Amino acid sequence: ANGYYFSRWNKCIHSSRDLSDMVYIDNYIFNKDVFIQYNSTVGQFVGYTELGVHNAELWNKDPNRIQQMTAQLEAYCKHNAEIYQTAIADKT
Repeated sequence: ANGYYFSRWNKCIHSSRDLSDMVYIDNYIFNKDVFIQYNSTVGQFVGYTELGVHNAELWNKDPNRIQQMTAQLEAYCKHNAEIYQTAIADKT
């Protein structure tokens, strides 16, 4: 009851059938508040708290971390969306 709560939520959002408008969002949440977020449209981390801003500055300086997050759009989002679309949406 008196502890701390940390979670990380990933989202893949799109509305077009060809997935051309796909966006990957990765939220880091502490005690129900997003403190840092990666958004593939922005292409970097954005901090929303003092700790989030500090971490975003550090993480954005790491080209490997940014490359890894950028790759998630294709490897995670589009890959899974294509599977779901084939299995569900393309059925008549």
